Amino acid sequence: MLAYLKGNFTLKTPTVVYVECQGVGYEVQVSLNTYSKIQNLTEGMLHTHLIIREDAHVLYGFFERSEKDVFQQLISVSGVGAATARVMLSSLQPGEVINAVLSGNETLLESVKGIGKKTAQRIVLELKDKISKTSADGNISTLNHNTLEQEALTALTALGIARNAAESAIKKARQSGTNLTQLEELIKAALKCL
Repeated sequence: MLAYLKGNFTLKTPTVVYVECQGVGYEVQVSLNTYSKIQNLTEGMLHTHLIIREDAHVLYGFFERSEKDVFQQLISVSGVGAATARVMLSSLQPGEVINAVLSGNETLLESVKGIGKKTAQRIVLELKDKISKTSADGNISTLNHNTLEQEALTALTALGIARNAAESAIKKARQSGTNLTQLEELIKAALKCL
């Protein structure tokens, strides 16, 4: 199994990257999330996951280890293939997927193109316990790869505030000009904006 590739990015598109390692070029499928992080780089490292099918060997690459971990969790769900998992990670950050699963936020998962109600329910059902256990073990971090805004949004929706209202309140709090660097400060400021 290929754990990672380190080399020059000879071709970069939003879906495919060529990585040249010691004169060998590897075609790597990437998410928009990974592409946005490497688009200005000429070289780097991608964590990889190889899927072998009858008709092809497909290599998926991820800028961060957490994204690869979430991808592997998603493809373990019955009915969720690699292409669907890649679309999910192009639409949502890894931390957003983890938080949606842990909080049972099926609506957020359904917002991804190609994910219906039943698939969203299956993802939450099959992954909630797995992610809870791996988060406790430290294999998948739900906080380290989250932005402050995402953590605040999760906290506000857990308090029963509608997602749209919470997003709007966080934006207003950020635009107030106050330097909010702590999660608690941002949540308090957002609550005042509701």
